[in-house]
Amino acid sequence: MSEQRTIALLSGGIDSATAACIAMEAGQKVIGLSFDYGQRHLKELRAAEVIAKELSLEDHLTIKVDLSSWGGSSLTDKSQIIPTNGVQKNNIPNTYVPGRNTIFIAIGLSLAEARGANQIALGINAMDYSGYPDCRPDYLEAYQDLANLSCKIGREGKGIKLWAPLIDWEKTKIFKEALRLKIPIEKTWSCYQGDIKPCGKCDSCRIRDTALKEIGRQDLCSSNI
Repeated sequence: MSEQRTIALLSGGIDSATAACIAMEAGQKVIGLSFDYGQRHLKELRAAEVIAKELSLEDHLTIKVDLSSWGGSSLTDKSQIIPTNGVQKNNIPNTYVPGRNTIFIAIGLSLAEARGANQIALGINAMDYSGYPDCRPDYLEAYQDLANLSCKIGREGKGIKLWAPLIDWEKTKIFKEALRLKIPIEKTWSCYQGDIKPCGKCDSCRIRDTALKEIGRQDLCSSNI
């Protein structure tokens, strides 16, 4: 039987690290793929490098795709203010980056086909995030159809799977799984701000800290990183 290989889109955050570890536990060789897309929180890339080493990934690549050239998001345009009032239901915040996952997955598919990988691990989560359109199940299902049509192996009936194991998980479940897998949570980065320490106020920090408090791990909250 040929060796199974996964391309893990590795952001430096807890979700992508957990998805990568689940793949490894299932016997997959994992290649990490990160993106320098002009984000203000470049610290997440340093975190991704650390996580890749901690998990002993087969390889880790960082690709530059400068989405800040045209902005459209508070993560890529510093003239916009990152919201700190908490997640607002039925409202897509300005932290949404137009086309980000569509571009990242497309590059991941290219790498997967070139390296002989059978799946792409995505840390996207639809349950407790900000309603981003490219983190939803219907988006992933439609993209899977396109992925099967867009590459040679897909046309041969051996398409690359877009695998999002955490898509319907609560954040508390993700952290519990990360602890079970012995992921160094304190070395991951979630904050949208580009400061030395997490702000503790942006949506991502709030979601992370709320979940950690719920499972009794206040020691891993933003204020303690």
